[in-house]
Amino acid sequence: MGQNLIEALNVRVEGNGQNYLVLAHGFGTDQSAWQRILPYFTRSYKVILYDLPCAGSVNPDFFDFQRRRTLFSKLILIGASPRFLNDHDYHGGFEESEIETVFSAMEANYAAWVNGFAPLAVGADVPTAVQEFSRTLFNMRPDISLFACRTVFKCDFRGVLGLVKVPCFIIQTAKDMSVPESVATYMKDHLGGKSVVIMLNTEGHLPHLSAPGLLAQALWRALSQ
Repeated sequence: MGQNLIEALNVRVEGNGQNYLVLAHGFGTDQSAWQRILPYFTRSYKVILYDLPCAGSVNPDFFDFQRRRTLFSKLILIGASPRFLNDHDYHGGFEESEIETVFSAMEANYAAWVNGFAPLAVGADVPTAVQEFSRTLFNMRPDISLFACRTVFKCDFRGVLGLVKVPCFIIQTAKDMSVPESVATYMKDHLGGKSVVIMLNTEGHLPHLSAPGLLAQALWRALSQ
Protein backbone atom coordinates (compact mmCIF):
# COMPACT_ATOMS: atom_id res chain seq x y z
CA MET A 1 0.00 0.00 0.00
CA GLY A 2 2.96 2.31 0.21
CA GLN A 3 2.12 3.40 3.75
CA ASN A 4 1.46 1.88 7.14
CA LEU A 5 -1.49 -0.53 6.95
CA ILE A 6 -2.89 0.85 10.20
CA GLU A 7 -2.97 4.33 8.72
CA ALA A 8 -4.27 3.19 5.34
CA LEU A 9 -7.29 1.43 6.88
CA ASN A 10 -7.87 4.20 9.45
CA VAL A 11 -7.43 1.83 12.40
CA ARG A 12 -8.22 3.37 15.77
CA VAL A 13 -8.85 2.20 19.33
CA GLU A 14 -11.56 3.69 21.55
CA GLY A 15 -12.31 3.03 25.19
CA ASN A 16 -10.76 1.31 28.19
CA GLY A 17 -10.63 -2.19 29.60
CA GLN A 18 -8.47 -5.27 29.54
CA ASN A 19 -10.37 -7.02 26.74
CA TYR A 20 -10.53 -6.03 23.10
CA LEU A 21 -13.64 -5.86 20.93
CA VAL A 22 -13.19 -5.63 17.15
CA LEU A 23 -16.05 -4.11 15.17
CA ALA A 24 -15.90 -4.83 11.43
CA HIS A 25 -18.39 -3.08 9.16
CA GLY A 26 -20.05 -4.56 6.08
CA PHE A 27 -20.70 -3.60 2.47
CA GLY A 28 -21.69 0.01 1.84
CA THR A 29 -20.55 1.42 5.16
CA ASP A 30 -17.35 2.27 7.02
CA GLN A 31 -16.38 2.32 10.69
CA SER A 32 -18.67 5.30 11.29
CA ALA A 33 -21.56 2.81 11.20
CA TRP A 34 -20.58 1.84 14.76
CA GLN A 35 -20.70 5.33 16.27
CA ARG A 36 -24.10 4.75 17.90
CA ILE A 37 -22.87 1.45 19.35
CA LEU A 38 -19.56 2.67 20.76
CA PRO A 39 -20.91 4.44 23.90
CA TYR A 40 -22.29 1.13 25.17
CA PHE A 41 -18.87 -0.57 25.17
CA THR A 42 -16.04 1.93 25.55
CA ARG A 43 -16.14 1.80 29.36
CA SER A 44 -15.54 -1.94 29.42
CA TYR A 45 -13.57 -2.66 26.24
CA LYS A 46 -10.82 -1.34 24.07
CA VAL A 47 -12.82 -1.18 20.85
CA ILE A 48 -10.83 -1.60 17.64
CA LEU A 49 -12.35 0.03 14.55
CA TYR A 50 -11.10 0.01 10.98
CA ASP A 51 -12.27 0.54 7.41
CA LEU A 52 -12.32 -2.22 4.82
CA PRO A 53 -10.37 -1.45 1.62
CA CYS A 54 -13.64 -1.09 -0.33
CA ALA A 55 -14.93 1.66 1.99
CA GLY A 56 -15.19 5.17 0.62
CA SER A 57 -13.07 6.45 3.51
CA VAL A 58 -10.04 4.50 2.22
CA ASN A 59 -7.88 5.63 -0.69
CA PRO A 60 -9.41 3.78 -3.68
CA ASP A 61 -5.93 3.19 -5.08
CA PHE A 62 -5.43 0.68 -2.26
CA PHE A 63 -8.30 -1.51 -3.42
CA ASP A 64 -7.10 -4.76 -4.95
CA PHE A 65 -9.58 -6.18 -7.43
CA GLN A 66 -7.81 -9.55 -7.29
CA ARG A 67 -6.93 -10.28 -3.65
CA ARG A 68 -9.57 -10.55 -0.94
CA ARG A 69 -8.87 -12.20 2.42
CA THR A 70 -10.84 -12.39 5.63
CA LEU A 71 -9.55 -13.62 9.00
CA PHE A 72 -12.06 -14.85 11.59
CA SER A 73 -11.61 -15.64 15.27
CA LYS A 74 -14.45 -15.45 17.79
CA LEU A 75 -17.48 -14.29 15.87
CA ILE A 76 -20.67 -12.35 16.37
CA LEU A 77 -22.43 -12.27 13.01
CA ILE A 78 -25.00 -9.56 12.29
CA GLY A 79 -27.16 -10.20 9.24
CA ALA A 80 -24.51 -12.50 7.80
CA SER A 81 -25.12 -15.03 5.04
CA PRO A 82 -22.96 -17.86 3.62
CA ARG A 83 -24.83 -17.53 0.31
CA PHE A 84 -27.40 -14.99 -0.89
CA LEU A 85 -28.62 -16.93 -3.93
CA ASN A 86 -31.30 -19.61 -3.65
CA ASP A 87 -30.06 -23.11 -4.43
CA HIS A 88 -32.20 -26.28 -4.48
CA ASP A 89 -33.31 -26.73 -0.85
CA TYR A 90 -31.42 -23.65 0.34
CA HIS A 91 -33.26 -20.30 0.57
CA GLY A 92 -30.74 -17.47 0.51
CA GLY A 93 -33.28 -14.81 -0.42
CA PHE A 94 -32.49 -14.04 -4.09
CA GLU A 95 -32.78 -15.58 -7.52
CA GLU A 96 -29.92 -15.15 -10.01
CA SER A 97 -32.06 -12.86 -12.20
CA GLU A 98 -32.82 -10.58 -9.26
CA ILE A 99 -29.13 -10.18 -8.44
CA GLU A 100 -28.27 -9.43 -12.07
CA THR A 101 -30.95 -6.74 -12.07
CA VAL A 102 -29.25 -5.13 -9.07
CA PHE A 103 -25.87 -5.16 -10.83
CA SER A 104 -27.38 -3.64 -13.97
CA ALA A 105 -29.01 -0.87 -11.96
CA MET A 106 -25.72 -0.05 -10.25
CA GLU A 107 -23.94 0.16 -13.61
CA ALA A 108 -26.64 2.21 -15.30
CA ASN A 109 -27.12 4.91 -12.66
CA TYR A 110 -25.29 4.47 -9.39
CA ALA A 111 -26.87 7.52 -7.71
CA ALA A 112 -30.39 6.36 -8.53
CA TRP A 113 -29.57 2.88 -7.27
CA VAL A 114 -28.28 4.22 -3.95
CA ASN A 115 -31.39 6.35 -3.46
CA GLY A 116 -33.57 3.31 -3.98
CA PHE A 117 -31.46 0.72 -2.19
CA ALA A 118 -30.63 2.60 1.03
CA PRO A 119 -34.19 2.83 2.42
CA LEU A 120 -34.88 -0.80 1.49
CA ALA A 121 -31.77 -2.01 3.27
CA VAL A 122 -32.40 0.07 6.40
CA GLY A 123 -35.96 -1.24 6.40
CA ALA A 124 -37.13 0.53 9.55
CA ASP A 125 -38.61 4.02 9.33
CA VAL A 126 -35.50 5.81 10.59
CA PRO A 127 -34.65 8.66 8.17
CA THR A 128 -31.33 9.44 9.86
CA ALA A 129 -30.20 5.83 9.30
CA VAL A 130 -31.17 6.03 5.62
CA GLN A 131 -29.24 9.29 5.27
CA GLU A 132 -26.16 7.81 6.94
CA PHE A 133 -26.19 4.65 4.83
CA SER A 134 -26.70 6.71 1.68
CA ARG A 135 -23.74 8.89 2.63
CA THR A 136 -21.32 5.99 2.96
CA LEU A 137 -22.63 4.33 -0.22
CA PHE A 138 -22.07 7.57 -2.16
CA ASN A 139 -18.56 7.79 -0.69
CA MET A 140 -17.65 4.54 -2.44
CA ARG A 141 -16.26 4.69 -5.95
CA PRO A 142 -18.99 3.13 -8.11
CA ASP A 143 -16.74 0.54 -9.77
CA ILE A 144 -15.41 -0.59 -6.38
CA SER A 145 -18.94 -0.69 -4.99
CA LEU A 146 -20.11 -2.85 -7.90
CA PHE A 147 -17.15 -5.21 -7.57
CA ALA A 148 -17.65 -5.57 -3.81
CA CYS A 149 -21.36 -6.12 -4.29
CA ARG A 150 -20.74 -8.81 -6.90
CA THR A 151 -18.29 -10.51 -4.55
CA VAL A 152 -20.77 -10.49 -1.68
CA PHE A 153 -23.78 -11.72 -3.63
CA LYS A 154 -21.88 -14.32 -5.66
CA CYS A 155 -20.06 -15.88 -2.71
CA ASP A 156 -20.87 -19.33 -1.37
CA PHE A 157 -19.28 -20.24 1.96
CA ARG A 158 -21.68 -23.02 2.90
CA GLY A 159 -18.96 -25.62 2.37
CA VAL A 160 -16.64 -24.16 5.00
CA LEU A 161 -19.14 -23.40 7.77
CA GLY A 162 -18.23 -26.66 9.48
CA LEU A 163 -14.60 -25.55 9.77
CA VAL A 164 -15.59 -22.64 12.01
CA LYS A 165 -15.14 -24.07 15.51
CA VAL A 166 -15.22 -20.88 17.58
CA PRO A 167 -18.48 -19.93 19.33
CA CYS A 168 -20.76 -17.91 17.05
CA PHE A 169 -23.67 -15.66 17.91
CA ILE A 170 -25.89 -14.92 14.93
CA ILE A 171 -27.92 -11.75 15.34
CA GLN A 172 -30.93 -11.60 13.01
CA THR A 173 -33.66 -8.98 12.70
CA ALA A 174 -37.29 -10.02 12.45
CA LYS A 175 -37.50 -8.73 8.87
CA ASP A 176 -34.41 -8.30 6.70
CA MET A 177 -34.76 -7.73 2.96
CA SER A 178 -31.28 -9.12 2.36
CA VAL A 179 -31.13 -12.12 4.71
CA PRO A 180 -34.23 -14.20 5.55
CA GLU A 181 -34.58 -15.85 8.94
CA SER A 182 -34.03 -19.25 7.34
CA VAL A 183 -30.39 -18.31 6.69
CA ALA A 184 -29.75 -17.75 10.40
CA THR A 185 -31.20 -21.18 11.13
CA TYR A 186 -29.10 -22.75 8.37
CA MET A 187 -25.91 -21.23 9.77
CA LYS A 188 -26.72 -22.38 13.30
CA ASP A 189 -27.24 -25.92 12.03
CA HIS A 190 -24.06 -26.05 9.92
CA LEU A 191 -21.40 -24.11 11.86
CA GLY A 192 -18.75 -26.37 13.39
CA GLY A 193 -18.89 -24.96 16.91
CA LYS A 194 -21.53 -23.90 19.37
CA SER A 195 -23.82 -21.30 17.84
CA VAL A 196 -26.79 -19.27 19.05
CA VAL A 197 -29.32 -17.22 17.09
CA ILE A 198 -30.44 -13.98 18.73
CA MET A 199 -33.56 -12.45 17.17
CA LEU A 200 -34.06 -8.68 17.26
CA ASN A 201 -37.60 -7.36 17.30
CA THR A 202 -36.92 -4.79 14.59
CA GLU A 203 -36.69 -4.52 10.81
CA GLY A 204 -33.81 -3.96 8.45
CA HIS A 205 -30.32 -5.10 7.57
CA LEU A 206 -28.51 -2.39 9.52
CA PRO A 207 -29.66 -2.42 13.15
CA HIS A 208 -26.41 -0.72 14.24
CA LEU A 209 -27.77 2.34 12.39
CA SER A 210 -31.52 1.99 12.91
CA ALA A 211 -31.77 0.34 16.36
CA PRO A 212 -28.41 0.75 18.15
CA GLY A 213 -29.80 0.36 21.66
CA LEU A 214 -31.52 -2.91 20.82
CA LEU A 215 -28.44 -4.23 19.04
CA ALA A 216 -26.17 -3.21 21.92
CA GLN A 217 -28.29 -5.31 24.30
CA ALA A 218 -27.90 -8.32 22.01
CA LEU A 219 -24.15 -7.77 21.75
CA TRP A 220 -23.81 -7.60 25.52
CA ARG A 221 -25.78 -10.84 25.80
CA ALA A 222 -23.43 -12.52 23.32
CA LEU A 223 -20.27 -11.16 24.92
CA SER A 224 -21.35 -12.14 28.40
CA GLN A 225 -21.59 -15.77 27.31
